[in-house]
Amino acid sequence: MLKDRLFGWAMAVGGIAVIGALLALFLFLLWVIFPLFTPASLIPLAAPAARVEPALHRSLNEYGDLEFVVAADGSYRFAAAATGAERASGSLLPPGRAVPVPGLTGYRNHGVLALGLSDGRALLVAPTYRSTFVNNIAGVTPSLSYPAGREPITVLPAGAKLRALAAATSGASTTIAAVSENDELSMAYLAPAAGLALDPANVPLETTLTLLGKVSGPVTHLLVDPDQQELYAITARGEVSFFDIRDKAAPRLVETTRVVPSAVTVTDVRLLAGGNSLLVGDSRGWVSQWFPARDQTNARHLTLIRTFTAFATPISWIEPEYFRKGFVASDLAGQLAFYHTTSERTLLLAPTGLGEIAWLAMSPRASALTAVDTLGQTRRWEVLNRHPEVSWHSLWEKVWYEGRQQPEYIWQSSSASSDFEPKFSLTPLVFGTLKAAFYSLLFAIPIAIMAAVYTAYFMHPRLRTIIKPSIEIMAALPTVILGFLAGLWLAPIIENHLLAVLALTLLFPLSVLLASLLWTWCPARLRALLRPGYEVLLLVPLICAVLALSMAASQPLEALWFGGSLPRWLNREFGFTYEQRNSLVVGIAMGFAVIPNIFSISEDAIFAVPRALTTGSLALGATLWQTLSRVVMLTASSGIFAAVMIGLGRAVGETMIVLMSTGNTPVMDFSIFQGFRALSANIAVEMPESELNGTHFRVLFLAGFVLFTTTFFFNTLAEIVRQRLRRRYGNL
Repeated sequence: MLKDRLFGWAMAVGGIAVIGALLALFLFLLWVIFPLFTPASLIPLAAPAARVEPALHRSLNEYGDLEFVVAADGSYRFAAAATGAERASGSLLPPGRAVPVPGLTGYRNHGVLALGLSDGRALLVAPTYRSTFVNNIAGVTPSLSYPAGREPITVLPAGAKLRALAAATSGASTTIAAVSENDELSMAYLAPAAGLALDPANVPLETTLTLLGKVSGPVTHLLVDPDQQELYAITARGEVSFFDIRDKAAPRLVETTRVVPSAVTVTDVRLLAGGNSLLVGDSRGWVSQWFPARDQTNARHLTLIRTFTAFATPISWIEPEYFRKGFVASDLAGQLAFYHTTSERTLLLAPTGLGEIAWLAMSPRASALTAVDTLGQTRRWEVLNRHPEVSWHSLWEKVWYEGRQQPEYIWQSSSASSDFEPKFSLTPLVFGTLKAAFYSLLFAIPIAIMAAVYTAYFMHPRLRTIIKPSIEIMAALPTVILGFLAGLWLAPIIENHLLAVLALTLLFPLSVLLASLLWTWCPARLRALLRPGYEVLLLVPLICAVLALSMAASQPLEALWFGGSLPRWLNREFGFTYEQRNSLVVGIAMGFAVIPNIFSISEDAIFAVPRALTTGSLALGATLWQTLSRVVMLTASSGIFAAVMIGLGRAVGETMIVLMSTGNTPVMDFSIFQGFRALSANIAVEMPESELNGTHFRVLFLAGFVLFTTTFFFNTLAEIVRQRLRRRYGNL
């Protein structure tokens, strides 16, 4: 009794420990993924006590502690953002030269500022910050650079005056667009002469001035994308003239589109990070996102993608982030709103304590923000907005990404370009996980359960003692070996003999049925030579022969009927794309990994059916098959169902086979000839490359949480069904 109690206590402690471990894992996953869904917040910082003077331009350095200000007279200064203490100053133009046009500065392209001058020319400047380390003290030394040279550039015909200006520079080339007061649009393109080194500091730039003609005006905003391929001219009425300027010698007007209703005016327009999208703020307090999308004829049209409507008063300023697809907007009431376009989240809506905001400046790291109102009052904040890309919409619903024709489910977490938009849709990964489980169970369940039935009910006991352990040993095979064999050995064989593989799904059962029929026709004396329960051994050479004949005839028949290749014929006739590593390969390979689990548990459940039930059924006149189907299978149904659910859990959580025997592409296609990417394989591939505590890192933990909860749900459901089956059929 003491031993029995000790054993009971040990089992109870072990069970509680298992439950505690699962609960701890669940809580840890929640702790890691919880920050993904926290809203943005602002922490007030000290601001200069004195009111600041109006300026043409303000921007912050990378960490938000230095401010670059350009005054209306063309002077500039670098100052500490917290105290206003001056670090460096000077004038952008020599005395006596044309002064900047008030209120006209052009578009900032990754820190490059286009400054419009009163004589119709433009000057490009860029604040630069060099890190220093003197006497063990880190510091920053600010300075100015001139991407297109120190001399102003002519961007309008002689005598014309600037109304709007935009510029973009990349490498050694620069594009500057300008609109005159007469709404004449022109474009200046600067690049080194052919054959010269791409170094604008040492090589003179050749300027090509192109007149694009008169546009509907008056134009209030002019924008050039960072890649210098698109030009937008926007009026206050909301008419956008969209130009294709890839050919600098022959720019062309693509279309003119209205982006606001007739009774609404445009108050501010900016380019989102990357330069592919327009952010249009209007007098309703709305901000809408537009970008060129291709139609069925491959023509590009400026298309409304999504709208943000947090404000009730007109938009006064839009400040995009430098690298992410987020932005900050303000209205005439002095409120701030943080948005993210891809996730369609309004991250924060907060008052600033200021009046109408005249300028917003955000640091390139999006960690600091400065606001200045029309009275010169200043506020500064530290910004906490670490994971704006994640929302229920971006994780589970279709998202219209930049450059795509329509909303889609896409997982694409990284790229070599800093303008890349991360795509964190978990839907294709969950789809791939379920697809892998479906095809593997489609292959494994019939084989495993039928094998369990025969082994437990028909096979000779001596043969069973050999077959059952042999199949169970298969569960010990390393899945990395199965994945390796499936990807490098099995996949090419299936591709070269696809007709044989598909035909074998019919040839195997037909040949077995035919062999069974022939066996019943054999004379009784011949059948008596083989002990009952050993008949299955006769099927081994038959199956091997059918397999060999199918493989041998596959390629000749493909050449005769399908033009030499069944995969190419399927693509030509039906549009099916065949990938060498596909769901068919995964189904076979993972099926072999799942079969031992389903077989072993099912066989034990069938074998454990009391003999009194079977003998009683036979004594009442039932046949073996009637006894099997109406007594044995029903009694063992709870164990068989548990076996199938355990096999499902194994298939859902499998990693190495899926990783090595598929193309590992996150596509949503149920075709058996296409690959996929599963949750487990995605975690294994991308976790080593993710940034610690970054958005990608936490989304991978979220994928693990989804996998954990999915298997927990299926196991719980299986246990409930198993208990009901046991109560229903356990007393037969």
